[in-house]
Amino acid sequence: VDEIDPAKTMRVGLDAITSNLDPFTNYIAEADIEGYKLHTEGNYSGIGASYKIIEELPTIVDILNDSPAQKAGLQVGDKLIAIDGRTTKNRTEDELYAFLRGAPGTKINITIERLGQTAPIKTSITRAELSSENVPYSGILRDGVGYVHLTTFTQNASDNIAEAIKKLKKDQDLKGLVLDLRGNGGGLLNEGVSIVNLFTPRGQVVVTTRGRGKENSFTFVSQEDALDTNLPVVVLVDKFSASASEIVSGALQDFDRAVIMGQRTYGKGLVQHTRDIGYNAILKLTTAKYYIPSGRCIQAVKYENGKPVDIADSLREAFTTRAGRKVLDGGGITPDVVIVKPTDSGLLKDLADNHWIFRFANHLAQLKPFSSNIEDIRVADVDGFAQWLTQKKYTYTTETQKLLDQAIEKAAKEHNPAAVEALQKQRAALQIDHTAVLNQNKAVVISLIEKEIAGRVAFARGRTQIGLRNDPEVEQAIDLMLDQNKYKKILGK
Repeated sequence: VDEIDPAKTMRVGLDAITSNLDPFTNYIAEADIEGYKLHTEGNYSGIGASYKIIEELPTIVDILNDSPAQKAGLQVGDKLIAIDGRTTKNRTEDELYAFLRGAPGTKINITIERLGQTAPIKTSITRAELSSENVPYSGILRDGVGYVHLTTFTQNASDNIAEAIKKLKKDQDLKGLVLDLRGNGGGLLNEGVSIVNLFTPRGQVVVTTRGRGKENSFTFVSQEDALDTNLPVVVLVDKFSASASEIVSGALQDFDRAVIMGQRTYGKGLVQHTRDIGYNAILKLTTAKYYIPSGRCIQAVKYENGKPVDIADSLREAFTTRAGRKVLDGGGITPDVVIVKPTDSGLLKDLADNHWIFRFANHLAQLKPFSSNIEDIRVADVDGFAQWLTQKKYTYTTETQKLLDQAIEKAAKEHNPAAVEALQKQRAALQIDHTAVLNQNKAVVISLIEKEIAGRVAFARGRTQIGLRNDPEVEQAIDLMLDQNKYKKILGK
């Protein structure tokens, strides 16, 4: 009886069909094509700014160096309130992408709201062909240990890592290498195979794909002479390391070629191919599974709401590395050295997930301009952040308190005032003092704030570089490589 939006109705239907399959079989509409190309190829057309919905409006959270957005004066923290005269409030992701993306050379008119400015700012930006750096930073850390950060497996990723390592070797006697794959969601499979080949000899089976038919079953073998088969390597991973990141870390683990350190990886061991289905849209279809050298599959075996769920190790099948070390399948790569990350739970996770650290950096930007020199960016303590959170009336509700809230509500419905009072006292006793927690995790919080500031003045490179200043995982990786007896013992040598 009511008028419908045909495009929206079709999208609901297509999403319903694919949601009945695995989480990685997706319909990619024309509006999403550019984002998909950025993830796989590293190239796309647009303005060079990414955003997240914060307080109901798309807010710029990252800007590419030398991009149209940067040249037009856009800043991290700017809220997009209108694009070509169309309001952005309550828009879907598809609509916002359609507004922002377009052919190179075309103009887009943007109205932004900036903290500290009373009136909206209007600007015109010309879209351009863009590319993202897959190796934003590499360098020598301390005691001759090198560091390379890979953000995505786009074209030339392996070449860029090889060049970075060669440069590090040229600069000084390289004692070891930290390869940082944290937050790396994967990309091109051939780049992952080539990166494994940098550290392992020619002719090694790095990964195989097995599908329902022979046309989807392939074996990928290292084709070149290795860059270095003896250099000590520690690979850093986390729960966001997926797909090609898991192939690289898993293969190096199976070959006993590198120590894997961090948190269990995402668990994406499925192969997708794309099919053109017309109307400038594609279907990304799962056709096979990845199997790494030990024979294990890295694919998670259980999902809830489209996300992998950890299962008990007792339910995972055991395999062995070449040195006979036990490794498990069915849920990503379990690091050889597991490190608990403070930001994965509790108050620090809440601060990150709900953009409080991001907003605090916006606040600091209004007080005085940030220095463009990375070494000058220093946050002395967390007192200012704690005071600002208090001014913003920030409170953190624990999972236990949420359960007590439900119990209080039920007790009230049952007209049991004594129970309500008792439960309320229990809840109050569990209230978290955010100032105390921030001081207990001072180094971590300072690092997060400094990274937010650095990203605004020195982009991805600056964010990585300053993050190394207070990175306990990197420090632990360096210490391990400098203790060769311990390093070799972990690898079963």
